Amino acid sequence: MKYNILGNTGLQVSSLCLGTMNYGGKGFFGYMGNLDQTAVDEQIKMAIDAGVNCIDTANIYSEGLSEIMIGNAIKNLGIDRNDLVLATKVRGTTGTTPNSLGLSKKHILQEVEASLKRLGTDYLDLYQIHTADPLTPIEETLRTLDDLVRSGKIRYFGASNLSAWQMMKGLSYSQYNGLDRFASLQVNYSLDVRDVEREIVPMLLDQKIGMMVWSPLSGGLLTGKYKRNGQKDEGRLNSFPFPPFHEQRAYDVLDVLVPMAEEKNTSIAQLALAWVMQQPAVSTVIIGATKPHQLQDNLKATNVIFTPDELIQLNKVSDLPIEYPGNVLDIMTLDRRSGIDFQKS
Repeated sequence: MKYNILGNTGLQVSSLCLGTMNYGGKGFFGYMGNLDQTAVDEQIKMAIDAGVNCIDTANIYSEGLSEIMIGNAIKNLGIDRNDLVLATKVRGTTGTTPNSLGLSKKHILQEVEASLKRLGTDYLDLYQIHTADPLTPIEETLRTLDDLVRSGKIRYFGASNLSAWQMMKGLSYSQYNGLDRFASLQVNYSLDVRDVEREIVPMLLDQKIGMMVWSPLSGGLLTGKYKRNGQKDEGRLNSFPFPPFHEQRAYDVLDVLVPMAEEKNTSIAQLALAWVMQQPAVSTVIIGATKPHQLQDNLKATNVIFTPDELIQLNKVSDLPIEYPGNVLDIMTLDRRSGIDFQKS
């Protein structure tokens, strides 16, 4: 297992992170999976044995049951809490009252205590806002998160599913007010969905923010179980097509991945995961599985080595369509690129 520094912190996270959206099967998240405690214990042990130190969850996954099951597994398996990087999230609806959702100081302080109790720990390594809250000023949210860092209840805080401008607004406020800043951003990124490369990836690299990737297999689309001709093996995309994906581009990618996997004697999923892991700004890639053999296979993605030609093939077939302003910037900044002698050209 390889370990990467998370953004501009000193925190090291494994290149693969265990996702837990499919723990419990309660409420809305039941469509993701319904692993029971025995299966959760088995999955977490398998991940830890492979060198994974990062576990990602959220307060709304199975209405809090995911956090409870993770806490139980840590206790059941006798895992040293300090060896783990525990990450959870806040923002979603946790009750029926007006203040039981969002990123207000009231809701955050209420939910951090609830998450700590469910996970059976007295601190969180990474506390993430699940997405933006248009009704709460970012200033209120950041000051609350900064207070939690100073109190010791969280070590770092991050974000998930924010736009580049929202991140920059938050980073700027933190900088000019002497507050802790976002350590990471969790994004949807895969060979099929490379939209973050337009604005978000350049921002993360410039600001030294860690990238945590969710749905690197496009909800299973990049495992090969779904076919262009309409044949589909059992999978959750049949009943709930989330996250958003570019279906035809995914099938074009699979046309390259399938023979490549056969030639390298590896799985399609391993190749898709390995490509994401090797992209700039990526700190860790979140993987989730409903069956032991799926997790076992995904963990082997750390062993994949691409040839330069293979990377060229994958980059070409999955490349983003050119859009403004990138198309104009590419032309108008040619004179500022290193290694080009414009005086002779």
